Amino acid sequence: MKAAEEICDASVHGAEIGSRELVFRPGRVRAGDFSFSIGTAGSCTLVMQTVLPPLLQASAPSRVRIQGGTHNRAAPPFEFLERSFLPLLERMGARVGLELTGHGFYPRGGGEIRARITPLARFGRLELTRRGAPTGASAEALVAGLPASIATRELEVIGRRLGLPREQLRLRALSNDLGPGNALTITLGYEHVTEVFSAFGERGVRAEDVARVAADEAFAYRALTAPVGEHLADQLLLPLALGEGGTYLATVASGHLRTNAAIVERFTARRISMTPGSAGVEVTVA
Repeated sequence: MKAAEEICDASVHGAEIGSRELVFRPGRVRAGDFSFSIGTAGSCTLVMQTVLPPLLQASAPSRVRIQGGTHNRAAPPFEFLERSFLPLLERMGARVGLELTGHGFYPRGGGEIRARITPLARFGRLELTRRGAPTGASAEALVAGLPASIATRELEVIGRRLGLPREQLRLRALSNDLGPGNALTITLGYEHVTEVFSAFGERGVRAEDVARVAADEAFAYRALTAPVGEHLADQLLLPLALGEGGTYLATVASGHLRTNAAIVERFTARRISMTPGSAGVEVTVA
């Protein structure tokens, strides 16, 4: 909220811990160089997704630096933005250069992502109803300040569950001073879409159990035909509503998707329909 306040000189009341009411009166979005330090391991990517749509509609290019957590539970990891979310925005006309300059894990934080954002007149229309041919699959396990054997065990589970050969399983040991931290990502690439699935190590949770969370999600997605997975489905709504709309086929209409659709409809003149079918849920922003 404070990042949104800064980029549009908003009048904000109630943006503090313990507040039960929030008032946000936006001003005009301004371009510029922005730096946001979360101060904890809070998600950099969620802040980026907050400021990105308005800055794409600013009058000039902007640069954004955000410090905090880059690989967090209940938030998209950096790889999701880079490989899944942004390529679809680029297909709609956006030009965003995204860079990971430092990893940040819970509870230490200290990671950093940067973006170079070139505004566009209007998001183009998106039609995404087919995955297309497979273009590749891989998994990567990150460890920092933890034994590399944790990542090895995770990758063994992924390899068996998804049938990935050893050369598509990557272990990356980061500097110990970034830890403790452990993140696992699975990337499934297709001609028209790339999906990223993730899981994060926790104290007291076995490496094999961490791996199964991501592996089961990826396995379930691969068994379906709809191109847009559960999390990407609700994140596409806003850019489509701000542009020329479009249609995509989602694997499921989650509660999060339905809630986001209701909120987008309240703040815009767009109408969002969801039609279940044998191949998935057809989501249309008109």
